[in-house]
Order: sequence, then C-alpha cells, then structure tokens
Amino acid sequence: MKFIYTYLKKYRLQAILAPLFKMLEATFELFVPLVVKSIIDVGLPARDRPYILTRVGLLALLAAVGLAAAITAQYFSAKAAVGVATTLRSDLMHSVCALSYKELDKTGTAPLLTRLTSDVEAVQNGVNLTLRLLLRSPFVVAGAVVMAFTVDPPTALVFAVAVPLMALAVVLVMRLSTPLYRRVQEKLELVTRSVRENLTGVRVLRAFSREEAETAAFDQKTDEHYRLAFAAGKLSSVLNPVTYVLVNFAVIALLYFGGIRVNTGRMTPGAVAAQYNYLTQILVELVKFANLVVSVSKALASAKRIEETKRLTSSLSAPDAPAAPDFTAPAVEFQNVTLSYHKNAAPALSGVGFTVSPGQKVGVIGATGSGKTSLINLIPRFYDVSAGCVRVFGRDVRDYDKQTLLSLVSVAPQKATLVRGTVRENLTWGKKDADENALSFAVSASASDAVLSTREDGLDAMVEQGGKNFSGGQRQRLAIARALAKDAPILILDDALSALDNATSRRVLDAVLGLDATVFLVSGRASVLKRCDTILVVEDGALIAQGTHDELLSACPAYRFIDDCERGIGR
Repeated sequence: MKFIYTYLKKYRLQAILAPLFKMLEATFELFVPLVVKSIIDVGLPARDRPYILTRVGLLALLAAVGLAAAITAQYFSAKAAVGVATTLRSDLMHSVCALSYKELDKTGTAPLLTRLTSDVEAVQNGVNLTLRLLLRSPFVVAGAVVMAFTVDPPTALVFAVAVPLMALAVVLVMRLSTPLYRRVQEKLELVTRSVRENLTGVRVLRAFSREEAETAAFDQKTDEHYRLAFAAGKLSSVLNPVTYVLVNFAVIALLYFGGIRVNTGRMTPGAVAAQYNYLTQILVELVKFANLVVSVSKALASAKRIEETKRLTSSLSAPDAPAAPDFTAPAVEFQNVTLSYHKNAAPALSGVGFTVSPGQKVGVIGATGSGKTSLINLIPRFYDVSAGCVRVFGRDVRDYDKQTLLSLVSVAPQKATLVRGTVRENLTWGKKDADENALSFAVSASASDAVLSTREDGLDAMVEQGGKNFSGGQRQRLAIARALAKDAPILILDDALSALDNATSRRVLDAVLGLDATVFLVSGRASVLKRCDTILVVEDGALIAQGTHDELLSACPAYRFIDDCERGIGR
C-alpha cells in the first residue's frame, strides 16, 4: 500500500474529496429509513396525505442530493485513479528504459508487458474502488448500526452479532485471495509471452507447419491460467453467499423479535421497517465491500509486482565526475577483457586485448556464437566487463556519462528494427538536428535511395510498426542509414549487411570504408572484411588472431577455413 500511496499523494485533493462526497451520500441514505418509519407510523395511520406527500418529497430530495454527491465522488475518484495509473505507467516505462541489457535479458519482454498493461490497470481499478468504497461501506455499516440502536436498542443487538461475523468473513477471504491473484498474474505473463512469440514468428510457424503444436501449447498455458483464475474467483465468490446467509439469519432474527415487540406494543411497525431497511443497507454495503476486497486483492498483487520491477536498477553505474574524450588517444582499446553475462556463467569473452587507432577500419569475424556481438556490445557499454577494461578515446567507458559515450558510438545492430513514424523520424533518432545533406548522404551511402525511390513521399514515407511495410533488406539499409546519419566518430555495423545482395553490399562497403570514422564491421564472411585495415578473429570467446586479410590467410587456420568455406560455397 505504501508504494501506491506515494503515487496517490500527487492527487491528495481528489483522494480526500472523493471519500468525503461518498460519505455525504451515505449520510443522506441513513436518514431514508427514518423518513419511511415516519410515513408508516404517522402518515398512514392518520391518512394524512399532505404529511405523506411531504415525506415522499423529502425522500426524492435525499435521493437527488445523494445522486449529485455520488457523481461528484465518482469524478474525483476516477481522476485520481487514472492519474495514478498514468504516472505509474510512465515511471515504470522510464525505469525499464533505464535498465541495462543485463536486467532486460533477465526479466524478459512478456513480464514487462504484463506489468505495463494489466497490472497497472488492476491498480487503477483498485484505487478507484478504494476511494469510493473503503470509507463509505464501513461508514454506512457503522452508521446503520448506530441508527438501529436509536430506533430500538433490543432488536439492534442482532446487528451487533451479525456485523462482526460478516466482517470476519471479508478479512479471511482477502487474506486467502491476495496470493492467489498474484499467481494468476504470473500465469498471465506466460500467456502473454506465448502470444508474442507466436505472432512475431507466425511465418516460421507456418513454414514448419507448427500451428497445431503451438496452439496446443498455448491452450495448455491458457488452461493453467484459467484454472488458477477460476480457483481465485471461486474463493472470492464465497464471500457473497456467506454474507447473504448471515444477513438472512439476521433478518429472521430481526423479524422474529421485532414481531414479538410489536405485538406487545413496545415497538412500532415503522420501527421494524426501519430496522429491516438498515439491515438491507448493511447487506448492500457488504456486497460492495466484497467486490472492493477482490479488486484490492488484485491491485495489491499487481502493485507488488510493479514495485519489484521498479526496484530493479541498472548494473551500469554512473560516474561521479564524467570524463571527456581525448581524440588524440586510440579510438578503442580492450585490455585483457573478460565478460560473463551471469555470475556463475561461462565467460562469453576471455582475455581479449587489442588497440584500434582513430579512422581504422576493423573487421570482426568468427563462427556463430564465437562472441563477435558480445565484443562490440562492450564498446557502447551495453554490458559491463567482468574483468579488464574497455577504453574509448583514452577513457574507460565506465568513466563516461551515458549520453557522452553514446554520442561517440553509432550502432546498426543485427536485428534491423524500425519504429512507427516517417522514414525521416527513424533516420534522425541518433541526431535530431541532422540536416538534409546529412540525411541525403546517409540514404545514398546505405543504398536506401533505391528503397525510397519506390515511395511517393520519399523521406516522409510512413513506416508501420516494426517496419513491416519494408522488406528485410530494406529495413537493414534504413538501419544503416540511421547509424550513418548520427555521424559519430565510431561506427559499428553488427552483421548489418547479411540481408543485402552482393552488389548492394559492395556499394555500402565502398561508402563505409571511405568514412573518416573508426569503423567496426562484424560479419561471418571473409569477403566482406578483406578490405579492412585489420581483422579480429574470435573463437569461443577468445581473440585468436589479428591482422590483414592476407596475413590471416597465411597465419590463421581458423580464418583460412572460413575463407575456404565461403569460396567453396561460391563455386
């Protein structure tokens, strides 16, 4: 609750006014049985029509004022609940974006999606109902008991017994249901993950006729979620029958003892009606409170999961005194670098060391899983080294603040991802103020001009979510253009030519190798890297050789094997 309260403090006024107006509504409701009592005991026996009409008008007035108070309370509670959800979702998104690759890899996409959507929505519903009912329902219950004692103390003893029993039932159900709803949300994460995997990989599923198998696996996950949600629902649903049973026993006792007192003249029929009315109010409020308990149980379970996610902090610590680059120093230095993705995992890189001068063109080659991407991910500090040091322009990457380091490095990653918007908006991600000349060069150098020539709007052509209205090769060219438009002193192309044909690859290479920037080209093909100034050969996380294409052909069997395989495939 403390976690949610920190967000609710921003809407303190609405959080105060909503319950106040709800209690104002409840106050008017508590006078209704007294008005009904007066009609039965005074107006009807005397057949006093003006008196009855006056009391009926009073009932209408109480209803109208109560309705106005209820609408006002709903407005304030909705405003606070939506505000809390909006702020919470925004803060959660900021927290997620601040996490390093390490935490994102560990947490996974599906859990984060669930927390940002259904968990936040559950908190919103919980806050809304809490502001409306948390004080109102107990207030009505307590008020009805007090009013019952003012009407007829002996029959009001029924209330004194029934209400604590019903309250006990509510507390027990809440304590049992909260952990169940937490597990329900965890199962929902598995369903979300399955949906995401199947939708993003639908073409692969169809290519391998895996629809039935994946549908069966999805059905199993949804069935597990259904059974757990059903169990939680059954537990919550017990509350209504229990409260109804207790209230009906109370009604029986009330009518029995009330009838006796009416027959003996110690109680009026109107007083019995008033007592019954108060008992009905208690029943209605307890049913509302039962629904509140269910919603709050879900909200608390969701809030705890959100809080756990927000507590995650990036493993990439920020420096106390950010360093400035020294452009006279080597562009990149690896000094005996070791990288392990997890504490007890085998190293992805081990003992890697090399130096790259400004303007050098560096190739990185190796078999699949050899550690090529792990190596270049350390340059922009997507991960921290486990041992050793990575320097960029003479400074340890850990001594730079995030923005300064990323301004020095531009990356076209393995997976070419575009976002919804225009092509221009995508290309200016790294440099918002990139002018037309810079964009024109980036488009030409990446061979993206052929892509845009087919679009009437050119740079202002729309990109759908994920760039699905572009082919894989077109997305890759635009991703390279985006990296070039940033105009950073270090450019990294991580297997960014894999979806391009030979002619297009040659054109892009000609442009990239002619840049003044330091360039890292990652590829599994020796033909792509043969024009680089130096080539790093990575095998099983170790740097086993370094040199030019010709030097490695004569001195490195692993490189020669890669080249022979490539040329053999080409024959």
